[in-house]
Amino acid sequence: MTMQRSETGLRGNEGGSELPHVVIVGAGFGGLEAGKALGKLPVRVTIIDRTNHHLFQPLLYQVACAGLSATEIATPIRRVFRKYPRVQVLLEEVRSVDLERRELVLEYGRLSYDFLILATGAETNYFGHDEWSQYAIGLKNVDEAIEIRRRVLVAFEEAERHDGEHRKKLLTFVVVGGGPTGVELAGAIAELARHVLARDFRAINPDSARVVLVEAAPRILLGFPPDLAAKAQKQLEQLGVEIRVNSPVTNINSEGVFLGNGQGLLIPTYTVLWAAGVRATPLTQTLGVPLDRAGRVMVEPDLSIPGHPEAFVIGDAASFVHQTGKPLPGVSPVAMQEGRFVAKAIANTLQNKPRGTFRYKDKGNLATIGRAAAIADFGKVKLSGFLAWITWLVVHIFFLIGFKNRLTVMLEWAWAYFSYGRGARLITGDRRVAGVPEARRPPPPPLPPEERPPALH
Repeated sequence: MTMQRSETGLRGNEGGSELPHVVIVGAGFGGLEAGKALGKLPVRVTIIDRTNHHLFQPLLYQVACAGLSATEIATPIRRVFRKYPRVQVLLEEVRSVDLERRELVLEYGRLSYDFLILATGAETNYFGHDEWSQYAIGLKNVDEAIEIRRRVLVAFEEAERHDGEHRKKLLTFVVVGGGPTGVELAGAIAELARHVLARDFRAINPDSARVVLVEAAPRILLGFPPDLAAKAQKQLEQLGVEIRVNSPVTNINSEGVFLGNGQGLLIPTYTVLWAAGVRATPLTQTLGVPLDRAGRVMVEPDLSIPGHPEAFVIGDAASFVHQTGKPLPGVSPVAMQEGRFVAKAIANTLQNKPRGTFRYKDKGNLATIGRAAAIADFGKVKLSGFLAWITWLVVHIFFLIGFKNRLTVMLEWAWAYFSYGRGARLITGDRRVAGVPEARRPPPPPLPPEERPPALH
């Protein structure tokens, strides 16, 4: 089956296939902004995504640590675009891109385009050690967040019925990567153990859980000024997080995490969370154009693909070095500004106007550590502690899609703040931790003679 321009089934497209066809691959922050801007123009837009929802990734760690449920940070893509009659949403997967023919090879056919916007985001990067993925899980989507939640909660449950070294290993959580995601995960797990679960168990003391944040660089939060990073480290340590810098990971297996800091240290654990790096999704490798070491497309100053002015790459899949000489950070404000710029560039192209050059306006950087603890860098203005946390909270709620999501998240956070409660502590799937032996249980008492079943002969 081939999906031609006249076969997309769009309703009210005001001219049908005569309108230029713009295809957006990926409905993350960049794809969403581009789609909303293009939806107001005289073009047909097709948005393709492997999932049916837009995910607010900055709060994904809250799902992983039982602070929020997945539905509170995700919004159906179709609901976002229900008022845009010339925008069609397809639940599909793009296998490859044929730039010469201006076609996408989909899982169930082909789709042609006049303009293309690749906003496919990033995936977890194990830096050549993909075998570690079976022991160390990343945090890039809802499935991974729910799996992290399962592993963390099950570790406490299993520790309740074990003792000795197995209990110690169960109650050790290692987070690899000292960037914002790693810091947020480590702080949230420590808070979960010391405040939320502290009185829920009888055989164990969750407060004794060991949370280790591992970073290969000399300090955590390299994207922040050293003074703010130092304050963040102090706040983490007050939560009980053990921080190990200058400690590159050399191996991860069923025994735990091995550090190559000159001591050959092993941290025994069953739960390893990977927040050490990302790379572009494999789709960029099908383009046949120059990529950087992280698989990102080396885009032109207008975010187009070299030699193909009709095709653009934005967000985590793009390497834009024309502003600072280094790639822009993989954060949502970059993707959102790029999405809006590309929509404007397409509009200018259709009107025979110059596109201009993309310029990122840095509006600040935020990271949360735990309850009422965060850091914020707005250039000349730097905040830490409770004020930074309030700023972080307001900014994140403001950018959530839909009023219902904002209200739900605000109420959940208010409840969690005053009660230390977590409303999303469901364990789904396997309730055991891989590698943990069955706990020794005393045999059940024998039944009295009158209740015993007859013997078989």
